[in-house]
Amino acid sequence: MAFLSAKFCFRCESCKIGGLFCPICTKLSLSLCPNSYILMADWFHSIFPDGFALVAGPCSAESEAQVMAVANALKPMGVGLFRAGVWKPRTRPGGFEGMGEQALPWLQRVKCETGLRVATEVASAEHVEKALRYDIDVVWLGARTTTNPFTVQEIAEALRGTNVPVMVKNAMVPDVKLWCGAVERLRNAGIEQIAAVHRGFGVIDETTFRNAPIWRIPIEFHRQMPDIPLLCDPSHIAGRADLVGMVAQQAADLDFDGLMIEVHNDPCHALSDSAQQLDPETYRRLIGELNHRKKTIVKDAELAQLRAEIDQHDSELFRLLSERMEIVRKVGELKQREGTPVLQTQRYNQILERRLSEAEALGLSHDFVKRVMELIHEEAVCQQLSKHRE
Repeated sequence: MAFLSAKFCFRCESCKIGGLFCPICTKLSLSLCPNSYILMADWFHSIFPDGFALVAGPCSAESEAQVMAVANALKPMGVGLFRAGVWKPRTRPGGFEGMGEQALPWLQRVKCETGLRVATEVASAEHVEKALRYDIDVVWLGARTTTNPFTVQEIAEALRGTNVPVMVKNAMVPDVKLWCGAVERLRNAGIEQIAAVHRGFGVIDETTFRNAPIWRIPIEFHRQMPDIPLLCDPSHIAGRADLVGMVAQQAADLDFDGLMIEVHNDPCHALSDSAQQLDPETYRRLIGELNHRKKTIVKDAELAQLRAEIDQHDSELFRLLSERMEIVRKVGELKQREGTPVLQTQRYNQILERRLSEAEALGLSHDFVKRVMELIHEEAVCQQLSKHRE
């Protein structure tokens, strides 16, 4: 994706030159001016020329000393956007829910003393108003907020006319429509500076991670909205500090545009999400070891041949699926004549058990085969039900 850099001061519009500070208003030139129009992608590229964004900071702003300690540690590491939660609604009441408005001046101090841009989460129109009052550079919508279109619309209306950069995390549930819908509501309110953040999904099944990555959802989001920079939040996906690096590398391998990682100066004593936060030194090593592949167009005869073989196999797979569904419809006709129920749970369990037993020998993962068979079975039931309706 091609990016342009910022051209003028977003606060007073008097400065027509690039750079961090405006000589007229002597403030950071990328702050929250209602008349700003630079795309979020452009704004990110002004900090990260290679197009890969590093966003980091503590889960929660707990004290002024803690916030400054983390910010000062991150500044030399190439971090361009300092994140810290101010309002922290928890799943259940009684826990630490953030310092609220009193923490916003701490973020102002980070800007003043380090030059870092600052970001915080907003979950209501009131939060937006306070964030703007304290000159927060970027706001983000959390997963719980994105899940609720009413709340997203409320926030979009509060942001109307400001064009404040907004990062939108995916919804709690693996529904790409909710994610895209949140972006569309912001765009309809005139917000152009938008990025998306993949933070994983809450699922019923037990997984290694706190939130299942389900990579196909952000991939589909990017397919539908290719102009929106897509970052990954490996902290919330992993839920454990020792897994953050692995998830971060997977995101880099999938060509994400950046990482949003939680970093705390004393993770063991963090007041929220202590298990998933990194200390600054661990974060420095992670970034240093990250293999970020450069975006290049591969022109390789062997690769072209392999892709051609994949295309052939795909065509064959769909031909076989079509033939299978034709047989399924005949089975449906037979069941209809015999007055037999469409759903035969025992038969499906037998098929699923056999295919799962074959998966390992074929080098296929258990979860992949299970998901494929569930989709095939769902379509088979629909095909047979359609025969019953005829």
